[in-house]
Amino acid sequence: MDSEKNKMKEEAAGQKKDQKPHPQAHKKEAPKETQGTKKPKEAAAETKKVKQELRVVTPRLLKKYRDEIIPDLMKRLNYSNRFMVPRLKKIVINVGMGEAVQDIKFLDAAKEEIAMITGQRPVTTRAKKAIANFKIRRNLPIGCKVTLRRAVMYEFLDRLVNVAIPRIRDFRGLPNNSFDDHGNYSFGLNEQVIFPEVNPDKIIKVYGMDITIVTDAKTKEESFELLKLFGFPFTK
Repeated sequence: MDSEKNKMKEEAAGQKKDQKPHPQAHKKEAPKETQGTKKPKEAAAETKKVKQELRVVTPRLLKKYRDEIIPDLMKRLNYSNRFMVPRLKKIVINVGMGEAVQDIKFLDAAKEEIAMITGQRPVTTRAKKAIANFKIRRNLPIGCKVTLRRAVMYEFLDRLVNVAIPRIRDFRGLPNNSFDDHGNYSFGLNEQVIFPEVNPDKIIKVYGMDITIVTDAKTKEESFELLKLFGFPFTK
C-alpha cells in the first residue's frame, strides 16, 4: 500500500513539472491612462505658460525709484553707497467709523470701498476699552485698517499722488511739517470719493482716512527729499 501511494505522489509531481506556466499569467496589467492625464512634458510646458502669464509687472514708481530717485538722492545727500538711500517700508491706511456702533453696515461698506481703493482686504479695528459717553463697549468694531507693502504699496502710492490728491477740492498742497522723528509722514484725507475706484452714486456715507507713509529714513530731511522725488505736492 505504501509503495502504491509513493508511486501516485511521484506521478503527480511529474505532471506538475510538465505543466508550463501561462505566458501572461504573471504579467501585470499596465495602468490605463485616465481621462484628463497629461504627459510630463505637456504638464511642464503648461505650468511654465501659467507662470509667465502670472508674472508680476514692476510698478512704475518702483522702477522710478531704482533708476532715478536713488542716483538723485546719492548726489543730493552725498551718499557713497546706494544702500544708504532711504526707502519706503509700508503704507498704513486707517479709517475710524464710530457710526458702526449704531449700524454695522456703515463699517461693512467702508471695508468694501477700502478694498477697492487699495486692492487689499482691510482688517477690523476694535475698541481697546469701554467709553460710556460714546456708548462704546470694549472689543466693539469701530473701524478698519490696511497695511500695504511691496508692489501693492507702490501701485497705491502712484494712484494716490497722481490721481486722487489732484482731485481734492481747493487743494493747496500737503503740509510739510507732519514728519515724526523716525522719518515717517502722516496726513489725512476728508473724503473717499477722490479715489476713482469709488462710485459716488453708491456710497452710503462720506468719511475720511489717515494715511501713514513709513520709511527707513534717519532724519526728517531725508524723508522729505524722498517723498518729494516720489511726487508728493508739499506746500512751499
